[in-house]
Amino acid sequence: MSSIGFDTGPQQVRTALLSVSDKTGLIAFATRLTTLDIQLLSTGGTAAALRQAGLDVIDVSQVTGFPEIMDGRVKTLHPHIHGGILARRDKSEHLDALNKHDIAPVDMIVANLYPFAQTVAAGADFETCIENIDIGGPAMIRAGAKNHSYVSVVTDPADYHAVALALEADGAVDAETRQRLAQKAFQQTAAYDQMIADWLTQQTQKTKPEQAEHRLNLSAQKTLDLRYGENPHQTAGLYASHAREPSVVHARQIQGKALSYNNINDTDAALRLVSEFSEPAIAIIKHANPCGVAVTDTLTAAWEQALAADPVSAFGGIVACNRKLDQISATAISSIFTEVLIAPDANTDALSVLAAKTNLRVLLTGQMPDPAAEGLQVKSVLGGYLVQSRDNGQLTNADLTIVTKIKPTDGQLKDMLTAWKIAKHVKSNAIVYVKDGVSAGIGAGQMSRVDSCYLAAQKANQMAKHHGWDNPRTKGSVVASDAFFPFADGLEVAIEAGAVAVIQPGGSMRDEEVIAAADKAGIAMAFTGMRHFNH
Repeated sequence: MSSIGFDTGPQQVRTALLSVSDKTGLIAFATRLTTLDIQLLSTGGTAAALRQAGLDVIDVSQVTGFPEIMDGRVKTLHPHIHGGILARRDKSEHLDALNKHDIAPVDMIVANLYPFAQTVAAGADFETCIENIDIGGPAMIRAGAKNHSYVSVVTDPADYHAVALALEADGAVDAETRQRLAQKAFQQTAAYDQMIADWLTQQTQKTKPEQAEHRLNLSAQKTLDLRYGENPHQTAGLYASHAREPSVVHARQIQGKALSYNNINDTDAALRLVSEFSEPAIAIIKHANPCGVAVTDTLTAAWEQALAADPVSAFGGIVACNRKLDQISATAISSIFTEVLIAPDANTDALSVLAAKTNLRVLLTGQMPDPAAEGLQVKSVLGGYLVQSRDNGQLTNADLTIVTKIKPTDGQLKDMLTAWKIAKHVKSNAIVYVKDGVSAGIGAGQMSRVDSCYLAAQKANQMAKHHGWDNPRTKGSVVASDAFFPFADGLEVAIEAGAVAVIQPGGSMRDEEVIAAADKAGIAMAFTGMRHFNH
């Protein structure tokens, strides 16, 4: 069986119907069609643009014998249009129907759709968004794509030149090209419908969340072919959703080699983490976990302290910052080998400094993502997908419940919230010590919470020896746990490491035992009532 549809061979184009919102390259393409004596049909603004360029064009209303009505909502939805598109040229009954009803075949559709996504992104009101839902366009595109054995459907201006070259060379479009164009056409209409469905779901969720649609339709455009996935034997690609939020996906790569699968995954983790902070912040990531995080008064100071937290792990890591890079901060960050640096922006002097590090990949997002933004997280499992809303939980001091006799100081409260935000982005079981806005020790991904406490304290001890400090930075620190302490043993490890305040969700059957251990040690403890598992 042929993989190229009915494989009807090259198909000549005598009539083309053009109806586009995006008029990029339209006039040049239409001009090349007219030089081949291809008759142009068109609608509304497209017809006006063609006439203004001096091209002969027939209005669709002349073909249908019916004017455009309802503010242009109805213009191409007519048998004289869709009959000409859908007729199979190999079926006598179809050809007889064309003759009987005086319908002319349409051999090419050149169409793209109302700018729905751009309208939503611009913050338009509900009615304006509804009016930018295209109906006739998708119907024409789908009709032509269904009948691609005889009809060429061009939905992407990037294809204009190749199609024109084929017509100029042979006067026809070959079967393989028509099928490729049809595939792209169905992808476009599927993505378009998905954007509308997602938007309407969001509107419903605002008013009646219980009625939100529970069907998952994934639609994304490949933007990058990756050399391989997590491992060389795995294939991979980067796909962009229609959401245009600041992200690794939509960042501008200023310099450096192509990003790898692991680069993108780790850089996403780094960007998400630093976006949590309004103060200047630096996060250094290795294998999707932070090895050093600092929140201070300047970006340069944040870099120096984040690096000091674990300079061994930082080598070859991913660095994210939440401020515009200047020459001083860029010079400091480029002092060690780094795989990727991502920031909202960088000045000219900073870019000049970074340019000397040719292997450093530099990404600029334009602005920082909103950590409180809504969205979905999707993970594939055998046979389906796990879907959840993003962990966009935010806390302030007012949300904390102090459960111990000792109350935290203002400085400790500030460090508690910093540690809590970091723990949100550490693989569970997560334990994070913080002192003066800087991570002092991080325990990630352990099967036992006690082990995470030990691991974080051990790392702090190693760094103290590495730097020649008298004490590890866990002395006098606060500690955050992403989930409750099920027993007092994990807390006791943190106390032994020098923690003087604790922030944790609470909710364990043994909360009283844990609180008693904190009171016995004379430390402060706050319950959040919120958990931050990150598996």
